[in-house]
Amino acid sequence: MRLSDVAGTSARISKPNLSFQDVRNAGRPKSRSLSAGLSLLEMLMCLAIILIMLAIALPTLWGNRRSYHLTEAATAVTGAIQAARYQAIMTGCSYRIQFDSATTTYQLKTQKLTGTPPACAANWSDVGGLTPWAYSSDVSMSQTTTLQFSPNGMVTATTGTNTFQLSNGFTTNTITVSGVGNVNVTTP
Repeated sequence: MRLSDVAGTSARISKPNLSFQDVRNAGRPKSRSLSAGLSLLEMLMCLAIILIMLAIALPTLWGNRRSYHLTEAATAVTGAIQAARYQAIMTGCSYRIQFDSATTTYQLKTQKLTGTPPACAANWSDVGGLTPWAYSSDVSMSQTTTLQFSPNGMVTATTGTNTFQLSNGFTTNTITVSGVGNVNVTTP
């Protein structure tokens, strides 16, 4: 007997339109869509993880920043010392460089060439203005120091000594200028 015989009409039976996934997930609750967003608990957990990571990283970053400032200041001081010595040798007149520990600046001075025939002046003239040797307040110098460079390259300290320290509160760099102008930076 056919279905058309029972109903008296010709009818077709259609197959259900189910996929393998539909059958597999049958009886399970439907998951929320991606556009539903995050719950408050999930957001708080993410925020807590970020705060913990920051708490771990910040002390390291702060220490690196202070170390960088000390290295930057030591580089500026040694570069200024070497440049002043080279200027004295090149011009044939004495140069002085004064490092001020209170203002973290230095001033370069020279005995200018004057007259005919050219001779070095007896008085000292500023070369440019005050120049900072440290751009942050966390680096300090142990003493105000003035170094004098003669045209033959020799160095003498007219104020302070040929050895002084730069410190950031945690680390100290010792800068030593030899009598012939060699600059040495030592870190403990």
